[in-house]
Order: sequence, then C-alpha cells, then structure tokens
Amino acid sequence: MTDRDPLLDPVLDPAAMRKQYRADGLAEEDLATHPMDQFTRWFEDAARAALHGTLYEPNAMVVSTADAQGRPSSRTVLMKQYDTDGFVFFTNYDSRKGRDLAENPHVSLLFPWHPLARQVIVTGTARRTGRDETAAYFRTRPHGSQLGAWASAQSRVIASRTELDTSYAELAARYPDDERVPVPPHWGGFRVTPETIEFWQGRVNRLHDRLRYVARPDGTWKVERLSP
Repeated sequence: MTDRDPLLDPVLDPAAMRKQYRADGLAEEDLATHPMDQFTRWFEDAARAALHGTLYEPNAMVVSTADAQGRPSSRTVLMKQYDTDGFVFFTNYDSRKGRDLAENPHVSLLFPWHPLARQVIVTGTARRTGRDETAAYFRTRPHGSQLGAWASAQSRVIASRTELDTSYAELAARYPDDERVPVPPHWGGFRVTPETIEFWQGRVNRLHDRLRYVARPDGTWKVERLSP
C-alpha cells in the first residue's frame, strides 16, 4: 500500500477507470455455422493484432477449474491446438488444475482479447490427450522448456527459488542440448470439448454483443443472444 489516496487520484481509482468501446457489432447473420469456424476467424484477427504489437499472446487463455468440493481456481495457460473437437493445452497432471480436472472435468476457458474489445468464453469438459499426442507436442518444445517440465513440481510448495534452479541445473547437466529429453509421465495434455462458446464484442454504452453457441444432442449448434 502507498500513502496516495486512490479516491483523490483518478489515475489510481478503479471506479474512474473506463474505456468506451467503439468496435463494430456482432450480428447473428455474420456468424459461422460452426463455433470453431467462428473462433478461427477471431483467432486470426487476434494473431494479426499480435503481429502488429497491439495484442500479447493471442493463444493465452484463463482456465478455471473446481475441485470435488466446488472450490474454484483460475490461471492463465497457453492454448496449443484447436480443431472441431475443441481446445488443447498441456500441463503437469499433478498441478492444481490437473488434480481438479481429475476430480471434476468441468472447465471454463476465457480468451481475453482486450485490445480488440473481444472475449471468447468456453464451457465444457476436459479429458487427457493420448500419450502419442502428448509426446509429439513435447518434442516441439524448446530444450529448456522440456527440462522445465521435469524441474518444476507445479503448484507444490518449495523452500526457495534456489531449490528450483538447482533442480533445473542438475537436469541440464544430465540432458545437454544434444541429448533427448524423455517425456515426463506426469505431464501431458487436456482437450476441452465445448458445450457452449460465447463470442463477446464490446460496444458503446456497455451494450455489448454476446452471442453464444450451445451444443445440441445431435451434434448441431444453436445460437443465443445474451443481454449484456
């Protein structure tokens, strides 16, 4: 805390912080038939914005899980693949989110593309990817990231940064750059199969467009407009 009173300084006062969105709207007739095709359109826009430096990491998404008692937790991870079956990310299965999903597969994803005044919100269920798919992705990671997957006991309490750095250094000595790093048995992917996908477009006066795809039992999708 500082001695500055945020109520007297509009730069620091959260109640005074607001942007007036002036983006074009999102109409039902402009949507793709399948939500993943619509996601592709928006993701391409986000990737182009990142290329021009106006958006950082377009594949970053907030993953929200809950344990068996319903206690929620959220964190940002990187989406590494998407297709008609959903969204894929990789993690330590012994982490908080990995343990949550083992108990409760229901999950929510949020892509926060603030510079575009857009969000994509996904609800669905997560299941582990196969080991072949996990291994194929692991081989594309930089050598240091491969070592990091072994060095970090993700979400566990550790004594100090030195403990983590020492673990990494020992692994780097054991597996130099030209040495193949095995895939950790406790590390792998989750594929999130969507049940709903909402496309949120900011508009003026907080009258945002919110169009949500909802999966039907026959595999088709219906679109609902939500009040902002």
